[in-house]
Amino acid sequence: MKLSEFIALPEDHKRSIVMTEGVAIAKRHLNNQMIFLYQLHEFYVETYCCYKCKEIEEYRVFQDTKQLFPYLDAIRIDQLLN
Repeated sequence: MKLSEFIALPEDHKRSIVMTEGVAIAKRHLNNQMIFLYQLHEFYVETYCCYKCKEIEEYRVFQDTKQLFPYLDAIRIDQLLN
């Protein structure tokens, strides 16, 4: 699946694809949201979830690894170094 194809999907399909095909990489907190980062095919998907209702409010997709910066401290690589 290409990034453009994912963007064009309806919200319920996006959720299904992320949950079944995505690889969870990290999470972070921002204001009243928890953001989960997934790798999906050749791009990344951030899911912005509301703390109160526990629902995904927004999907953000990107390919540029520079946008991984907010997650770098949370991604554990110790096991890869041993």
